[in-house]
Amino acid sequence: MTGPGELSAAMQEQLSGHSHEGLATFGKRPFVADPAELDAWAPDVAVVGAPFDISTTHRPGARFGPRALRAQAYDPGTYSMDLDLELYEWLRVVDHGDALCPHGQTERSHAAIRERVRGVASRGIVPVVIGGDHSITWPSATAVAESLPDGQRLGVVHFDAHADTADSLDGNLASHGTPMRRLIESGAVLGRHFVQIGLRGYWPGAETFAWMRGQGMRWHTMQELWERGVPAVMADAVAEALDGADRLYVSVDIDVLDPGFAPGTGTPEPGGMNPADLLRVVRELARRTDVVALDVVEVSPPYDTADLTVNNAHRVVYEFLAGLAAGRRDAGQAPRG
Repeated sequence: MTGPGELSAAMQEQLSGHSHEGLATFGKRPFVADPAELDAWAPDVAVVGAPFDISTTHRPGARFGPRALRAQAYDPGTYSMDLDLELYEWLRVVDHGDALCPHGQTERSHAAIRERVRGVASRGIVPVVIGGDHSITWPSATAVAESLPDGQRLGVVHFDAHADTADSLDGNLASHGTPMRRLIESGAVLGRHFVQIGLRGYWPGAETFAWMRGQGMRWHTMQELWERGVPAVMADAVAEALDGADRLYVSVDIDVLDPGFAPGTGTPEPGGMNPADLLRVVRELARRTDVVALDVVEVSPPYDTADLTVNNAHRVVYEFLAGLAAGRRDAGQAPRG
């Protein structure tokens, strides 16, 4: 028999191998599906899958992203050589399974995502949400904002090729091109607490950017990153995101990367970031600021090549975890392992 928060020997065996064997959980972490069991496990982080992609405008397939990130990513180990720490000595991480997203039912799917993320965030656990198209950020960030203590405000740092602030796309208010507008209009996140990084290309148009400006949103295009460099831009972005906000939500659309690094995505846009910069930026955000949630979205395995996109998205999560772990160590907190 095992007690609360303990694994049986048989389950430990299933979770001890590489990603291609045993139980497919994120990073081979314990599978804790029941929200009530989270209390016994008391994790620092819980991974939630959001396998929903019916709000895409171009290439679908992101519904397969959560499964691919659990089962197809190359197993990298658990020691961060840059930070000189073992991830799971400093963090307790579990896989909380998927929000169940009924076929063709956006409202029910978004409600399920919102409820599952709320079950994590309301317990003071950091949700890491793996999608799924970018529409899932609307219910996910809303749940996190609702879980903050009274009077606290959520800021968002959003990495993306696209602003995702359209009013509607083809009449769809819940498109993957509209979630940031919905968050602002609902009041879950104020426009002045929204910072976007990596925007480029030819969409949206001037009218949408005028609306964004009127909301007080800030953004940093790839042109600016090229001219000023990533460290300088990120220093500004963090200061902007924390200008009046208490906690941060980080949203990473994998198409912020150049398609040469992330071909498996629904709306690839040439001229993007490289993984070395993105991974280090996400790590430093988690280490240096009060980040309470992460989502990684728009990984579409059917369009991937040699699991490039899957592995880059997987490492975004790992660097986020490494940053959280380093932050705990830096603050003098006790190891969890």
